[in-house]
Amino acid sequence: MKGILNWISPVVLLVLLFAFSAGCEKKQTSDPSDRTFISIGTGSVSGVYYPTGGAICRIINKKFKTYQIKATVESTSGSVYNINAVLNGDLQFGIAQSDRQYQAFQGEKEWMEKGPQKDLRSVFSIHPESITLIATEGSGIKTIQDLKGKRVNLGNPGSGQLGNSQDAISAFNISEKDFKAEYVKAVEAPGLIQDERLDAFFYTVGHPNGNIKEATSGRIKVRIIPIEGPELDALLKKSPYYAKSIVPARLYPNALNTVDVPTFGVKATFITSSRVSDDVVYAITREIFENFEGFKKLHPAYQVLTKQNMLDGLSAPLHPGAVRYYKEAGLIQRIDPSLLP
Repeated sequence: MKGILNWISPVVLLVLLFAFSAGCEKKQTSDPSDRTFISIGTGSVSGVYYPTGGAICRIINKKFKTYQIKATVESTSGSVYNINAVLNGDLQFGIAQSDRQYQAFQGEKEWMEKGPQKDLRSVFSIHPESITLIATEGSGIKTIQDLKGKRVNLGNPGSGQLGNSQDAISAFNISEKDFKAEYVKAVEAPGLIQDERLDAFFYTVGHPNGNIKEATSGRIKVRIIPIEGPELDALLKKSPYYAKSIVPARLYPNALNTVDVPTFGVKATFITSSRVSDDVVYAITREIFENFEGFKKLHPAYQVLTKQNMLDGLSAPLHPGAVRYYKEAGLIQRIDPSLLP
């Protein structure tokens, strides 16, 4: 019996490991002329982007006989990578924060030298992502102004969350010189908090999130810090891709918070380029919206989704293939006219 169990365990492990990506084809070296192969760039496997890409992948692959499209999902370093890879053709689609999408299209931040990336296109937005500030009880941090003199992780270079963290502290007249800034990946921060090597960290993410649960469930007690006030209002007025949001306290029962935490955030957006076929973009858009209720059930972060708010937070022009579906579905009136091709 023991020998049988030893044989079964790896099999079970492999089944569990690959169950999520079932239905997502591996890349093939040669493309039959009657098929279209697409790749979707996401983020780390522990975040929300990866399961989102996997969900889209499975939905479109189920309709292969209809569209002759095979999709793959790729784990990447996130927004900036996905935007650049979509623009240079290494990926056909990607998931990116709405602020990063805006900055690329306008030629700001990382794209300042290259100039406006006018080939970037929106397809739809997905879940909201809150700029979440976690601090240890022992640090005494109760407001964002209390970060001065502390050890604070802002996020890894090239990540969307680093830009969000910098915007947040700048809005409250805080400089990175005012505290000991760290620049590690979000997945590393909970461990550093529990090892008492950090006092606080920022994470831009949809909720609930496994890394935040890890940070709030250890020996070191932590709280989610509110980000609010006239300073935030000024930032939102200046940067239209940001909006106020809430982190529900019930999602993290082991945190010190007893009420919902006000903050602000962006939206995860599904992006492509102007060079991708109208028919391919139309097919993906149609299948997600026509299977909307099933899509919503695939991750807790999607619970707040409506077909209408999936058209909010877009900061680059819509792809014509997506517009074709929105016209058919009677959703076109929900779209900012400046985003129409």
